[in-house]
Amino acid sequence: MARILIIGAGGVSGVAVHKCAQASEVFTDICLASRTKSKCDAIAAQLKRPIRTEQVDADNVPELVTLIRDFQPDVVLNLALPYQDLHIMDACLETGVHYIDAANYEPLDEAHFEYSWQWAYQDRFKEKGIMALLGCGFDPGVTNVFTSWAVKQNYFDTIDTLDIIDANAADNGHPFATNFNPEINIREVSAPGKYYADGQFIETKPMEFSQVFDFPGGIGPKKMYLLWHEELESLVPFLKQKGLKEARFWMTFSDNYLKHLEVLENVGMTRIDPVKFQGQEIVPIQFLKALLPDPATLGPTTKGKTCIGCLIRGKKDGKDRQYYIYNICDHQECYKEVMSQAVSYTTGVPAMIGAMLIATGVWKGAGVYNMEQLDPAPFMEKLNQYGLPWVEEFK
Repeated sequence: MARILIIGAGGVSGVAVHKCAQASEVFTDICLASRTKSKCDAIAAQLKRPIRTEQVDADNVPELVTLIRDFQPDVVLNLALPYQDLHIMDACLETGVHYIDAANYEPLDEAHFEYSWQWAYQDRFKEKGIMALLGCGFDPGVTNVFTSWAVKQNYFDTIDTLDIIDANAADNGHPFATNFNPEINIREVSAPGKYYADGQFIETKPMEFSQVFDFPGGIGPKKMYLLWHEELESLVPFLKQKGLKEARFWMTFSDNYLKHLEVLENVGMTRIDPVKFQGQEIVPIQFLKALLPDPATLGPTTKGKTCIGCLIRGKKDGKDRQYYIYNICDHQECYKEVMSQAVSYTTGVPAMIGAMLIATGVWKGAGVYNMEQLDPAPFMEKLNQYGLPWVEEFK
């Protein structure tokens, strides 16, 4: 029996709400809140059971505190924008409620993200006796759990390399569209890359390194590019116990996507600093976001599959070992179930599972946690149960 407050009403939130509503034996009461209440109401109208909807400004801590005290949730699931993480954490601290998010904090005025801002809350959450679970999506999230699963199962004596590999082999029917928040997506992709090697993090130019990988599930060979992704920041220290030498994150992009992005960058539409337009200040990337399709509306038109997983190489009993663990998700199957495309599904389902494990006391603690710090077994079991089955391959 648990009460959950979900903040944000985008595509990921829609999936999480659907999955929470399905798990009525755990989530007896659900409140969905966003700056735009009509978006919450639209999601609520899709469900077979009633939920509460509210308007809240996630940048306004007193408003958040008032809502939390009124609804009295056991856990707050933050699926709003990464800019708002710290405000929601502040509200959870003031009200003594567990906190979960799917992406780490990022300042609004700088395309830069790292965990330091949220890790700084460690002592305050510990003193309050509540838990903050960071990055409970797929990548970060499931990829962290896949990695800790390989360690806890003792698949390796030593680990040399970790490659997190993310492919979205799909067509959404639009000349250019992003499968999650356009502003966050474009900021992430256009930022410098970074990877771990030789005991340090090494920065690269955006999209400087690429390679072709043959994905399973009928997806086949796809070109993928090296990016910086937040889970590496916590997984590298975690894997040092196994002698980690190199860790990288890769994501596929179509030539069409990259060409559109290049043009938009060249004409200044991806800028995050304000510019004057007809006497008013606008932020070009926010204006671009308003022009692009809402990711939450892409479900009916998106066809194809995602494949996200971890490729780990190392040694076991003196012999070389390669371990590949992944999930394949079909966009159209996701839409049939929860009226969403697979990119939102693969983030929203893990977010719900994390909330479920905390709300039921399976995962418990006081302080700020990354996913690999917790027991992976119950999470892995629920991935199979709630629509994200995983496959293991050894060589």
